[in-house]
Amino acid sequence: MIKALLLGLATTVATSALAQTPPPAPSRTSYIQAGAVLDRPGQPPRGNTTIVVRDGKVAELRDGFVAAEPGATLIDLRNAFVLPGMVDMHVHLWGIGGDPMRARLEALNRDRFDDEMTAVANARTTLAAGFTSVRDLGGDPRGIRALRDAIDAGTVEGPTITNAGEMISVTGGHGDGGNGLAEEFADMVHAKEVNLCDGPDDCRRAVRAQVALGARVIKFAATGGVLSNVSGGLGRAMTPEEMRAIIDTAHTLGRKVAAHSHAIGGTRAALEAGVDSIEHGTFLDDETIRLFKVKGAYLVPTEIAPVAALAQARGGALPPATIVKAESAAAAMAASHRRAYAAGVKVAFGTDTGVSKHGDNATEFALLVRNGLTPAQAIAAATVGAADLLGRDDIGTLAPGKTADIIAVTGSPLQDVTRLEHVDFVMHRGTVATQKPIS
Repeated sequence: MIKALLLGLATTVATSALAQTPPPAPSRTSYIQAGAVLDRPGQPPRGNTTIVVRDGKVAELRDGFVAAEPGATLIDLRNAFVLPGMVDMHVHLWGIGGDPMRARLEALNRDRFDDEMTAVANARTTLAAGFTSVRDLGGDPRGIRALRDAIDAGTVEGPTITNAGEMISVTGGHGDGGNGLAEEFADMVHAKEVNLCDGPDDCRRAVRAQVALGARVIKFAATGGVLSNVSGGLGRAMTPEEMRAIIDTAHTLGRKVAAHSHAIGGTRAALEAGVDSIEHGTFLDDETIRLFKVKGAYLVPTEIAPVAALAQARGGALPPATIVKAESAAAAMAASHRRAYAAGVKVAFGTDTGVSKHGDNATEFALLVRNGLTPAQAIAAATVGAADLLGRDDIGTLAPGKTADIIAVTGSPLQDVTRLEHVDFVMHRGTVATQKPIS
């Protein structure tokens, strides 16, 4: 009797569930009529083209302006230049960005919940600037993971995030949050910092801790840093053995590795240990440039960062310990990068936004071109190069099967790369995020 009742109840519940299951969502189809399309950065653009987008993916590219099928949305970009969504490989979405004086003044009044809300706003600003994917290389691990997942779920608007959690650092290094703090505050910070490590075994633990917190890429401080409040300079901070332990452990766990590095000694040791990308690469010589090419590693230039940091330091917005370092980095970076670009080192676009203001990411392009890249090469660094470094084959170009991350500007950025500083249209995963009138 009881068995029959339970069977009947199960049948009723199953029938009810089937009755309440919503019908399949209708296909989301858009026809984008574009005047010019840089579908494969690094190659010449197409002329008049219609891009068909279905369910968040590029379905096809047709020559000319094709009328939309019944039920599809028609997007008129006939007077625009269309290209894949841009990728910034070095951002910091967490907290106040580009205004260090305000961050210092509000430090005692803000907590992680305030910073989370600011990160949400920063993500929206970044997407509106045409950056549909980013690599976040340092912020609250749980907070950035939550933001990443909320964007993936469609509940928050922002770029697709590949997150690093906290930067791994030796004690007293660039990633030690206790640097420059009063004793009681430094002790509180050190009690929580699982990103600090000293010695190879401890550095393996630090990598595993960041992966456990949700990191999809690992970042470590191979050298000192400009913004850390300690006058330790920009020289190598980790031993080669510590670097190798970090990189080998991360690769074993399926994570690529980015090394914050200014001085030649740190960059060379990180490259020899097998790092995937060098962030900044401020001081480079011929041997280090040769190692980049031998190892196939990427340079992520972040040329806007020392420019912004130097202006902030000279304006009194940064602690005195940063001034000499900012001046040294700003003076050396352009010459080093010119040599690297001329030698054919692989480049992926990155800005270190968070040092500079969110939304100003595309101002990096003019600096890249000033220092030797062509506009076409700079755009390729922000699309196909960045996609390759991320290990993503669904972005970087516009082709059937690719994610529909698409942007548009007025005029050709191949003629004037600064046009990318004013993005008129942004589509992220097939959904329009920004659309301004284009005359």
